[in-house]
Amino acid sequence: MKSPVIIILGEQSIAIARQIQTVIAGATIYGLASRTQTADREYDKFSETVSELFSQGHSIIGICAAGILIRSLASLLSDKRAEPPVIAIAEDGSAVVPLLGGLNGANDLARAIANVLQVRPAITTTGDLRFQTSLLSPPDGYRLLNSDDQAKTFLADLLAGASVKLIGAATWLSESNLPFADDATHMIEISSSEVRLEAIAPNLTSNYLIYQIIPSQNPAIIGTVSIVGTGPGAAKWMSPEVKGILESATDFVGYKTYVNLVKEFTKGKAVHASDNRVELDRARHALNLAADGKSVVIVSSGDPGIYGMASAVFEVLDHEPDPKWNQINIHVAPGISAVQAAAATIGAPIGHDFCMISLSDILKPWEMIEQRLAAAAQADFVIAIYNPISTQRKWQFTAAKEILLRSRSPDTPVVLGHKMGRKGENVRVISLAEMAPEFADMQTVIIIGSSKTKIVKLGDRVRVYTPRTYS
Repeated sequence: MKSPVIIILGEQSIAIARQIQTVIAGATIYGLASRTQTADREYDKFSETVSELFSQGHSIIGICAAGILIRSLASLLSDKRAEPPVIAIAEDGSAVVPLLGGLNGANDLARAIANVLQVRPAITTTGDLRFQTSLLSPPDGYRLLNSDDQAKTFLADLLAGASVKLIGAATWLSESNLPFADDATHMIEISSSEVRLEAIAPNLTSNYLIYQIIPSQNPAIIGTVSIVGTGPGAAKWMSPEVKGILESATDFVGYKTYVNLVKEFTKGKAVHASDNRVELDRARHALNLAADGKSVVIVSSGDPGIYGMASAVFEVLDHEPDPKWNQINIHVAPGISAVQAAAATIGAPIGHDFCMISLSDILKPWEMIEQRLAAAAQADFVIAIYNPISTQRKWQFTAAKEILLRSRSPDTPVVLGHKMGRKGENVRVISLAEMAPEFADMQTVIIIGSSKTKIVKLGDRVRVYTPRTYS
């Protein structure tokens, strides 16, 4: 589960929220923007925010009426084993009610909150109330090997009067109120992690529960590196997965311009910003931070796998193997690329086969770029051109145009997408013959149409598309 989130509707709830933060590690307070001034984060729409955070796996602690939480989350409820805890707390702190996530620690979370607020938690789970423990949701370090149905039947038998015998040692069970008896018909066994599942499978019945002990992980090998794509720039294009990763990260690594795009998530976090041309150094630094147990996010704009940092990370892992990096959890979270954003804004110019080519010759020779441009133009691909021009690299733009004109009509539609999703965004349509260096910079993506790409005029609006059929 992700870090807990405390949702409040007004500044009057800040005091209680801060109390809760003292016992719930890593909890972030989200306050309604129009009614709070000192929350850790602000939001505009309650239901949308709660739904998104719940979908990302965050525990939700709402200082609000239970009803508003229930209505916000009702459509998302499907698998109770996967649901994060959801707790409703009265505005005056007089009631703490676990609503969801009983199988993922909601009752324990409610007890911790109720203890600091000096009230009694309104726990309604029968087994939890009767036995002061949850057989269906063992604590960290234990795994229930039985099926859900077997465990539920076992618990129902105990609630109906059956007794139980414990084989092995587990404080969370021995100190509970379970009805222990030496002559019990029901058994709970604590098994070591070395025992193979197939060896104990015959004992998995509805009157014989087995919990497997899971050894604690080495803190030195639980670090993570998440390489995320934030999209071209607009927050609306950032995926819920990426937002969740940004929320839970301890360290941010990236080109300073891209890190600035997510500054709302970096408050109180370590930021390691650098220049744009040190990708491999950046990757090494992120891996070393993760080897120390940090949760590191490498920020790329667009999609990290398209001319982004994902490749740089794996290049370092490939060429500079280091044993301390072997157990790092590495995850790539995709984003919307600039070409997708530009295409969607103007219509559907990449509606058929297309390719992407960067005009930057920093990491590959110009001769290869020439070959790829010529081959793609001759094959009649729609071509998305990245990094078309820079202050030190101007002549390649004109050279690329000349190569394209050998195989494409001068009237071929061209889409210029500038600063997609950011202040100053502009999308325009010209012809291949009209392409000129002054129309582009490093923040421009250019889409060169194929021989089938068409311009459609809808009143005073212009749209571009490439048909799905190719005759």
